[in-house]
Amino acid sequence: MELETLELPKTIIPLLEKTHIASAEVRRLNDTQKKGILNRLAEILIENTKEIIAENQKDLIRMDLADPKYDRLELTESRIQDLAESMREVANLTDPSGQIILERELDNGLKIKKIAVPMGVVGVIYEARPNVTVDVTALCLRSGNAVVLRGGSDAFDTNSFLVNLIHNVLKEFGVDTNCITLLPPDRKLVKELLTATRYVDLIIPRGSESLIQFVRKHSLVPTIETGAGVCHTYVEATADLQKAADIVVNAKVSRPSVCNALDTIVVDEAIAEAFLPMLQDGFLKWNVEVFADEISYKIFSEIKYPTLQKAKIDDFGREFLDYKCSVKVVTGFQEAVAHINKYSSRHSEAIISQNQEYCERFIQEIDAAAVYTNASTRFTDGGQFGLGAEIGISTQKLHARGPFALEKLVTEKWVVTGNGQVR
Repeated sequence: MELETLELPKTIIPLLEKTHIASAEVRRLNDTQKKGILNRLAEILIENTKEIIAENQKDLIRMDLADPKYDRLELTESRIQDLAESMREVANLTDPSGQIILERELDNGLKIKKIAVPMGVVGVIYEARPNVTVDVTALCLRSGNAVVLRGGSDAFDTNSFLVNLIHNVLKEFGVDTNCITLLPPDRKLVKELLTATRYVDLIIPRGSESLIQFVRKHSLVPTIETGAGVCHTYVEATADLQKAADIVVNAKVSRPSVCNALDTIVVDEAIAEAFLPMLQDGFLKWNVEVFADEISYKIFSEIKYPTLQKAKIDDFGREFLDYKCSVKVVTGFQEAVAHINKYSSRHSEAIISQNQEYCERFIQEIDAAAVYTNASTRFTDGGQFGLGAEIGISTQKLHARGPFALEKLVTEKWVVTGNGQVR
């Protein structure tokens, strides 16, 4: 497959204008066309697996293997297969645009409808995650949106190759390739994107807290925040300790570089001595470094846990993105809730307990996008929730919260049909 060359302009306004114009063409695509494009893209990803991995290696060799972002950056054969399957799943989901939300006729004969319509042009700013390039493309095309992608320099070779594959499929279907635009990774151009209110309808930052704060500070375009996840698991005094140990280990080690991974274990003092040593085997297998408060430090010291540090105040509320976690021992439910609400990023929080009253109170009292009882926080994911894919996990409360996926890539439009009525 022949690849096009991406230009590196001094200004991105002409690119944004072209994407804005192309967005009208995407809105006109019918359901069959959208499904066809996405299913063809899934085929192309599989057919070009070796080439994608080769381009991805160009990015990987520039990154330190010990960097927590390395895992996010890496694309393997199985991950590419998962991306293709996710694209097929999105193709099979109902297109949210065009859905009638409300319909009525007024006494004067005016017929009124409120319908869901595409956002228009969605701008996504992300870091070393080339899977976002594919997921965002699938979700935006399925919902009738054009998209501006601004990936990080760490993944530029991979992103460039993926976008060229996408453009070639769009050409097959006679669709303007400007509807999917990859911007150069030059940071100086980001502010231009954030202030392009005439051409971009929504900005979604996905990445570190510093990225999110930068976008929040500088964007004139409406923004939905996704990314940072400081996730807690509270092991309450009545918990089944073996289940709790399995959940905690899974939440920490299954993929520590992602936003739904566990950062802080909160454990009741009554069971701390029995429970914390049960984590040793699972943690040692992955060399998990533990930042322990005073009580838990004593417990881990007694079992001679090797990678043990005394927790500092900033180890709570810290997103580790690595094989590291902090531990806080509390006197009971109320202190646990207070600690979590103080340090949470409002992403995903869990309680492990056999006390149904506490489980119900935890759901009510914890302010987070996803709240779990007796399960790992690692399930906070658009694919796992049956949404096909996600742009990210929204931790704010307006418009979208939790996995930000297909259903939230639309806004509303009122359509009024009359026959000469005047007011």
